[in-house]
Amino acid sequence: MDFPRAHDLVWSRQRPVAAKGQVLPAWVSAGWQTHLPLVVRRDLSDEQRLPVGVRGISRSQRAAAWISPADIRRIVTPESLVADSNILLRSAFVSQQPLQALITLIEMRLPWIWGVTGSCGYALATDIPVMHADSDLDLLIRCDTPQPREAFSDFYHQLSRLPCRADVQVNTPQGGFSLSEWLRDTRVMLKTDAGPFRVDNPWLPLAEEQKNR
Repeated sequence: MDFPRAHDLVWSRQRPVAAKGQVLPAWVSAGWQTHLPLVVRRDLSDEQRLPVGVRGISRSQRAAAWISPADIRRIVTPESLVADSNILLRSAFVSQQPLQALITLIEMRLPWIWGVTGSCGYALATDIPVMHADSDLDLLIRCDTPQPREAFSDFYHQLSRLPCRADVQVNTPQGGFSLSEWLRDTRVMLKTDAGPFRVDNPWLPLAEEQKNR
């Protein structure tokens, strides 16, 4: 089993725990069960612990926690959720606007490795109806090699034609950044395991990025 990456959904055999010196909200103990996935988040991790986010019933119920990688029994990646449009067409959520938008994107045959996260991804992976009428479509593009802004321009304009708002995060080996922010500004906020950093080149290792300033 590959080591999970940020935004992957993981199922754990054991209940997630709080970081040292912290306490998880009461709703986590009362409502989370092993049949529910956790979302891998960005934080410093190692072979003994993996940073995850716990999702509750309401939008306000979000908690940061940790699990042991050894307790993971299943991983679902964002890209695996868009691998087969026929599965989406048979989904109970097919009438929801985020899913309609997702089917449109699959038909476009985008040139990148990409997938769906957020409430739409969670719903597809669990069959739990967490999407709402005003839900956005959260997308993830995995892009390991540097790309010019022009490579994403047409795609970004096409997003405005979708039936719902779409937020796109581009993941590089250094972290993740907002596509819309990158296209409108010369610098971008890069979310890394060590925290957020404003950078000029989101593909450049942070040590080199800081050296070039």
